[in-house]
Amino acid sequence: MVVCGALTLANVATVLREGAAAIGEGVRTVDLGEVGELDSSALALLLAWLREAKRQNRELAFANLPQGLTTIARLYGVAELLSAPPASASAHH
Repeated sequence: MVVCGALTLANVATVLREGAAAIGEGVRTVDLGEVGELDSSALALLLAWLREAKRQNRELAFANLPQGLTTIARLYGVAELLSAPPASASAHH
């Protein structure tokens, strides 16, 4: 799945629903290379998608994370959740 455009508080709820549906249909990689504007709600979105994938016993990985998003993730101490392969993340539980 390729995410395009802005990921901000203004549209994150819609994108969350679309992504959750795509995860349910078997999407395993989310490409964020086309994301323009973003804020901290984008990080919450990715973490919610990871929770949804885990709930469905599915793997999910992110590709082409925007620099701004990786910076926010590091500030919140969750960068490893976005970059670690899903298999190694589940191995710790």
